[in-house]
Amino acid sequence: MRKFREHFGENLRLACSTRHSISELCRAVGINRQQFNRYINGGTLPSAHNRLRIATVFGLDPADFDLPAGAFRRRLEEKRRPALAEGPLADAFPGNLQALRPYLGFYQTWHVSLSWPDLIVCSCAHLRERDGQIRVTSLERIEDAQSGIRQRSRYVGLAAFQRQRIFLTETTRGQAPTFGQTILMPFEIHQRQYLRGLTMGVSWRNDNLPYATRTVWRFRGPHTDRRALIGNCGTYALNSASLPSVVVSFLTQAEPVSLRV
Repeated sequence: MRKFREHFGENLRLACSTRHSISELCRAVGINRQQFNRYINGGTLPSAHNRLRIATVFGLDPADFDLPAGAFRRRLEEKRRPALAEGPLADAFPGNLQALRPYLGFYQTWHVSLSWPDLIVCSCAHLRERDGQIRVTSLERIEDAQSGIRQRSRYVGLAAFQRQRIFLTETTRGQAPTFGQTILMPFEIHQRQYLRGLTMGVSWRNDNLPYATRTVWRFRGPHTDRRALIGNCGTYALNSASLPSVVVSFLTQAEPVSLRV
């Protein structure tokens, strides 16, 4: 009984961490907050009826709460993960979810684009977990006073951690969506700030030519000043004092490669 009690309380706390608030969960289950807290703290065990109600909210069987923590976590993730349409990508995202979770949060990103030659494009991105998957949203905000161009682009997609790499697949919103793909190296042992990698897309100002170029992502944490993050977006000269030296050093090692047909 003691082992069962320990498993239930620990597993319930884990399940609750996937929801926005305990109060919201209590309303969904139909149990008052005070009683629910006793279940979470292991002070008491729910009746068979209440246990069924709790399990149902999470899409689980009551017996799943008897599992050891590791097995319960896997079971919970399986139930939370919506089925991508059955097909070759069904098991691709998110890959190793546990390995990907430390990377959740906001990023300032930089890359060199064919659309803006001799300039570095600064954007921002957000990785967040939802329904057992890692969603990515990227924003570009560019204004060119000379040409009168005002670009506003929003990309949405999914992230996966596979074979010690972070893979991002995104699509733009709008009537003529395009796709972009990015591969990032995990944080190095002694630095937890910059991700380096390669991004691929099409140049909207250059006949939609496919191209690939280096990219740098700077981690800004799970919470940040979003206005400042977006405010930094735009194009920068290579010698701009606003660019971190590590960004310039990495991006200028190679020119973007395009594919002309």
